[in-house]
Amino acid sequence: MSASSQPPAKVPVTIVTGFLGAGKTTLIRHAIENAGGRRLALIVNEFGDLGVDGDILKSCDAPACRPDAIVELSNGCLCCTVADDFVPAIDALLARDPPPDHIIVETSGLALPKPLVKAFDWPDVRRRLTVDGVIAVVDAAAVAAGRFADDPAALAAQRAADPSVGHDNPLEEVFTDQVACADLVVLNKTDLVDAAALARVEAEIAGGSPRPVRTLRARDGRLPVDVLLGVAARAEDDLAARPSHHDGLDDHEHDDFDTIVVDLPAVADPAAEAKRLADVAGRRDVLRMKGFLAVEGKPMRLLVQGVGRRFSHHYDRAWRDGEDRGGRLVVIARAGFDRAALEADVRG
Repeated sequence: MSASSQPPAKVPVTIVTGFLGAGKTTLIRHAIENAGGRRLALIVNEFGDLGVDGDILKSCDAPACRPDAIVELSNGCLCCTVADDFVPAIDALLARDPPPDHIIVETSGLALPKPLVKAFDWPDVRRRLTVDGVIAVVDAAAVAAGRFADDPAALAAQRAADPSVGHDNPLEEVFTDQVACADLVVLNKTDLVDAAALARVEAEIAGGSPRPVRTLRARDGRLPVDVLLGVAARAEDDLAARPSHHDGLDDHEHDDFDTIVVDLPAVADPAAEAKRLADVAGRRDVLRMKGFLAVEGKPMRLLVQGVGRRFSHHYDRAWRDGEDRGGRLVVIARAGFDRAALEADVRG
């Protein structure tokens, strides 16, 4: 076959997975700000109607942050809408002139990566793309605190009350599925735990992984881009080595989680507001809060992020002319919560 008749090279795709608040968006933003001349494109999927992560990525100055290089999907779980959402998004990015050198897909924190990897075995997708690697971002502090550990006593009580209860902790299932599919585990937020706890977390991840997988420590998702891109795993050819709790099932219990979006007025004291929201998250067992707030007398937009009781906030950019300056937070929790009561609490 002559050089001119060679099939076009496949575009590599990196899938970034990880539970809610693990630091996926921060890791991706650092990567695209240090892309080293690569033409990167992004697909961002979120659980909830408020596109916080896409907005964060668009606010950076790198070429990959241009709106035409980012496709946002707010369908809740990309792994279940591959044909309807993922393939059209890929078509749009590959139609760019010139096409991207590399595509990064950020899944929602509740998505399973394996069904998405399976889509790369579809003939039309396989012809054009390959999974360079699946990166699982892990919140070291959350694992150390036992956030994803099974609670046998609680499960036994649930089964006693309702014999139809047959699955384990859904947080644990999502977390372990994400790690089991990974070619690289990024142990993030390592500054929030001590050395002994960090060693226990690494041992727990290694013990639960179905195969040897490289684990890297990180703070604020800061890792060299050459470590993240160019893994060359061809994950679509290696599905059998990536077991899932949901192999052979049609879904993965999306009803275990729910989300609301809450509008908030301008606040006077960002630190006090973050503390108040952290108290609400603790009382209501909220998994994740994130969004933007207006601060009285300030021209800058306040980005607020919460993982359980851990909250952070900083001004990310100036409000744009004509932009709606109303505050909005997306709130994610286990299903079954009192929506009206939680919204009232968040509003204060």
